[in-house]
Amino acid sequence: MFSAAMEPTNHQIAEQLNLMSELLEIRGENVFKVRAFSRAADIISRYGSPLAPLDEKSLASIPGIGKNIAGKIREIVDTGTFRELEEIKSGIPDSLIELLRLEGIGPKTVATLWTRLSVESIDDLEREARSHRIRALRGFGEKKEESFLKAIAVYREQSGRMTRLEADAVADRVRPAFTPGTYEIAGSYRRGRSTIGDIDVVTTEPAHVINPRLRSLADEVIDEGDKRTSVRVLGKRVDVRFSRPQQFGSMLLYLTGSKAFNIRLREIAISKGFKLNEYGIEDRTAGVRREFSSEAEIFAFLSMDPVVPELREDWGEVERALTRSLPELVRQDAIRGDLHVHSSWSDGRLTIEQLARKGEELGYEYIVCSDHSATLGIAHGLDAEAVGRQSHEIELANRSSSCRIIHGIEVDILADGTLGLPSRTLGDLEIVIASVHSGFSQERDIMTRRVLSAVENDHVDIIGHPTGRILGRRQPYAIDMDRVIDRARETGTALECNASPYRLDIDDVEIRKAVGRGVRIAIGTDAHDPSEFEYMRYGVTTCRRGWASGSDVLNTLGVRDLLEWGS
Repeated sequence: MFSAAMEPTNHQIAEQLNLMSELLEIRGENVFKVRAFSRAADIISRYGSPLAPLDEKSLASIPGIGKNIAGKIREIVDTGTFRELEEIKSGIPDSLIELLRLEGIGPKTVATLWTRLSVESIDDLEREARSHRIRALRGFGEKKEESFLKAIAVYREQSGRMTRLEADAVADRVRPAFTPGTYEIAGSYRRGRSTIGDIDVVTTEPAHVINPRLRSLADEVIDEGDKRTSVRVLGKRVDVRFSRPQQFGSMLLYLTGSKAFNIRLREIAISKGFKLNEYGIEDRTAGVRREFSSEAEIFAFLSMDPVVPELREDWGEVERALTRSLPELVRQDAIRGDLHVHSSWSDGRLTIEQLARKGEELGYEYIVCSDHSATLGIAHGLDAEAVGRQSHEIELANRSSSCRIIHGIEVDILADGTLGLPSRTLGDLEIVIASVHSGFSQERDIMTRRVLSAVENDHVDIIGHPTGRILGRRQPYAIDMDRVIDRARETGTALECNASPYRLDIDDVEIRKAVGRGVRIAIGTDAHDPSEFEYMRYGVTTCRRGWASGSDVLNTLGVRDLLEWGS
């Protein structure tokens, strides 16, 4: 639950209503009531403007909300929750509710496990699965037991880690404690990892200045000192290290990491007769320590090119830096358009004209409007007739906009490998993205051949979110990405780096494989509302971690070259 002293976001409101829907389903309540809360949660999560400032009458006028749920929303805004939710939660163990956070376990499964096996916690579920008692339930089996154990392992591994979006919220909350130019956020956050543990900050401001500021904004002070202070902000740990200005570069380098990169750098220093640590570089013979106010000075001292934070993983970047052969990585200012955006024609918030205006605001040359195909029923997708009508609206918008709306589609890759729209329709589109949206449990070879069939389709330009992962919620489906990358190279198909902080798919490891074999990457925000266009920076960072240069990323092409590539 969030603090009632702060206005909740639409996402936080939607989470409360969705939880209500799930708990009602666990209790076997009226299906229409379950659907009403679920539908309202979906509508709110996609709503383009904040709901917290609206009164009950305005909320009730939103289609799909109604007077009853409008009242619940006002309760959430005023108190952080609502009475009916707290009442139903009081009759269900908290540990049982936690089961809903496991991948592949929904309310119906939780209800069955609770009523038939008295499973009330993740530990209970693990015990029953390992004892092979779950397979005795009707509709369950050995594979279901294995999937439960896998989901538990994933949950425990990822529990407590933040998405980039969550980490940004924590970082933004602590920034006011520091004077600009006196600090840097380090750790995995600075390296651009897809998920973040804790937030590490290095500052040259003294503890007696910073600590009172931290106390005023933190939820909890864990430990406070002259060299280090740890606080909890928005439920997450923030560690602050205090450094003298002369040692700032050494401390920042050390705390940025990664551990493997730091070890490799220390080995380089040792080979040159020096000892490297967070305070500087010591001449092992003379016993004299040199201090560094910037990281660049340290790299220069070690006769290396500077290694940008995104590459510091000991994946060969140290050797490349020593030979002055590091790649020129793609930059945010080289991005000329967004290659995956949804409009109000399917489940997006913006009309075609509003997309064009948003593109102009961002300084883009183009945006690919790639609504869902009709086979994805929950997304209100487009059939062949709707695609034709949408084409006319895009043509009209392009007459008065400096940002061209490129007519695309995100077509479903069906379970048998066929696509969700006929070839004649796909052939009329300028860019076709093909994505898997269902049947995630298929075996590895079947899933791989399913995606390969899309790669080999003449109309498909980009494979969307190629592994299907949702960070913290769904593991990648079983797929042989090496085979997909090799075939994409042969067919000239691009692979998407879906820039949503909940996906970042494909990840940095697969991007490096792809660009190393000549496969291009398409960054798409998968934006459904205006705020999500900002996700582009996450995609750029992930591509940089994957060693992608500007020429490896389709978004650096001008509109004419992009359309020629896609033709």
